[in-house]
Order: sequence, then structure tokens, then C-alpha cells
Amino acid sequence: MGLELTINGTATTVVTDEAKPLLWVLREDVGLLGAKFGCGVGSCGACTVLIDGQPTRSCVLPASQAVGKKVQTIEGLNDDTARSLKASWVSHNVPQCGYCQTGQLISAYALLKGKEKPDDEGINAAMNNICRCGTYGRIRAAIHASATELENAE
Repeated sequence: MGLELTINGTATTVVTDEAKPLLWVLREDVGLLGAKFGCGVGSCGACTVLIDGQPTRSCVLPASQAVGKKVQTIEGLNDDTARSLKASWVSHNVPQCGYCQTGQLISAYALLKGKEKPDDEGINAAMNNICRCGTYGRIRAAIHASATELENAE
């Protein structure tokens, strides 16, 4: 059956099983490899994408539940907020192994889109993805730097 999905602003028809997790539709059927498979149970966050602006674990979401919604992957994050975050990630040496980074960036992006200058408590609450390398302090610093940069640019 064909699922009508809107991915990164583009309407896409995917012929697949409706129950197939969105992660595998994105990776196997659409060719977007940014979201990663980590745990497969929605705990780690490596598979995080935005669904109507909300961070969502795509490994446990049937693709059929994304029909009629806006799906945004790391490949589609290209606005000022995304560019600022990506630059802060690099300048604060956030990535180590890099496996969780797309999910971390997606979550940080949603946080900054929803709250202009979050405090540490807000960052800790929003950033519930797992980083096996333990760069949580760097992630927090990068988000603060990006929030400040975006605030000063206004």
C-alpha cells in the first residue's frame, strides 16, 4: 500500500507495509540515512526525527502514523537555528563517536525552536537522548552558545 508522507517539505509516496517503523522507511525506502538504529525500543534517541515539530523516536513509530504530518530529518534541518547548532556542536567538540549526534541535534533544534534561551534544567529535561561517550556537558554548552548566538542575531 502507498503511504503519502511529507518528508523535509517534499511529498513522497512510499509503497511499504503500514506497520513498518518510520526509521526503516526513511533509511531503506527513501534513502535518508541520518536517523540511526540504536536500541529499537525508543529509548536511546539515535533514531529521533521531528514529527510536526516534536522530537519522535522513529524506530517505534509505524510509518502509517506519519501520514498527514510533517516529518523532518537531520537532512532537512537547514535554517539559521540548525546552522547555529551544527556550528556550536563543532566548536564545542560535542561529537566523539558521533553515532547519537543526529538525534541529539534534532532534540536540541526542537528545544531551541520552542524556547529561545533555555536554562540548564530545561536543556536536561529536553535532551533525553543517550550519549555513550558522555558528552552531556558539551551538548549543554553548545545549546547555550547557540541560543545566545540566535538571540543576539535578532
